[in-house]
Amino acid sequence: MLKIAICLLILGASDALFAQVYLQNEPFSHTYSIVARDPETGEMAVGVQSHWFSVGTVVSWGEAGVGVVATQSFVNKSFGPLGLQLLKDGKTANEALKILLRSDEGREVRQVAIVDARGNVATHTGDKCIAYAGHQQGENYSVQANMMLTKEVWPAMADAYEKSSGLPLAERVIIALEAAEKAGGDIRGKQSAALLVVKGQPVKNSWDDPMINLRVDDHTNPVEELKRLLKVYRAYEHMNKGDLAVEVGDMSLALQEYGKAQSMFPHNLEMQYWTAVTLANNHRIEEALPIFERVFRENENWRELTRRLPDAGLLDIKRKELKKILKLK
Repeated sequence: MLKIAICLLILGASDALFAQVYLQNEPFSHTYSIVARDPETGEMAVGVQSHWFSVGTVVSWGEAGVGVVATQSFVNKSFGPLGLQLLKDGKTANEALKILLRSDEGREVRQVAIVDARGNVATHTGDKCIAYAGHQQGENYSVQANMMLTKEVWPAMADAYEKSSGLPLAERVIIALEAAEKAGGDIRGKQSAALLVVKGQPVKNSWDDPMINLRVDDHTNPVEELKRLLKVYRAYEHMNKGDLAVEVGDMSLALQEYGKAQSMFPHNLEMQYWTAVTLANNHRIEEALPIFERVFRENENWRELTRRLPDAGLLDIKRKELKKILKLK
């Protein structure tokens, strides 16, 4: 009922029926966001922050090789999946947006942005979105916001995004979100944020899409937390590359990748532990021992896990070597 009451104030009593029919069951997601495509990699992303719980489940939509959509303000959530389907059917971002708005009687309280896999950009800010509201487009991207504290939010996002060229797309999106906060952000404050990144080409397996899907559903500083999670994601990318190197017997590369991960999170026991296991499996017990010792000292459960690994085929060492590891103090 709060959502309807606010909308009635915006639209006026003559629009009461409009508000009740089109807004009663729709999410109230006033926010700022960015949709963008990296012309070098083809990757596409949506970044968003709002004073609303779990904004990433409402605003952000994307599909590899197709495009990305941000639907916000008085959200028409169907714009996400329907917009992507229109892109899959061959429509450009602008054509898809026109079709979506044509069938929506609530278009004047909507804010929508689309980037397709060819880099086409389309954005709509309804005339009755709550001030300050607006958008700004650039090459392969659009920034948009509504119910902002100042009208400098979306220009600040655009400026920050353009000045961060050369960085990976996900990091550039975070920089744009940080700029929005510095310019005042959502007039109500902050609560949740999300980052969605999809590949430029269709993926073979649907479960590999999206490539990055990070959400902060409820936090006092969601953009900062989202930035931290992206750093964790990058560290585990190095761990995964290390695992792949181990599979092909490239120990030098494996340890290099593990080292990069640990340099990002030096106190992460998980990263230290599997580095030690890899060393042990490659007959480098003496190098593994001090790492095992350090991990065991922090948490005895890792010692018990080590005892169980041989039965699972994950620790292939001699019995006396296993005993030596388990006896570490």
